[in-house]
Amino acid sequence: QVQLVESGGGAVQAGDSLRLSCAASGRIFSRSAVGWFRRTPGKEHEFLAGVDRDGGTTDYADSVKGRFTISRDNAKNTVYLQMNSLTPEDTALYYCAVARVSYSTRSRILYDYWGQGTQVTVSS
Repeated sequence: QVQLVESGGGAVQAGDSLRLSCAASGRIFSRSAVGWFRRTPGKEHEFLAGVDRDGGTTDYADSVKGRFTISRDNAKNTVYLQMNSLTPEDTALYYCAVARVSYSTRSRILYDYWGQGTQVTVSS
């Protein structure tokens, strides 16, 4: 079992930055890929970024490429999402998730464990 706790969300102005953290418990964390997703009311989870188990390979959705950076510290069982140049369109509930595979993936069905989410609100 893996438990995930996101933190770092909040209310910011357009152009600001935030750093989200995802703290994990459980032994499989260091063997698994991790992803960040977000959801807005009425929409499905949107893949944002993924990182493989070693942190050497990352993948980004076009909507955040160049603005967001995913990283992980396996010694701390933590994954981060650095978000820069935020816009009101980034307002959403942000989730981290641990996959059943070691490689980064955009496929939601491969993610077995999800956190409760942290809210990000960006005002213009």
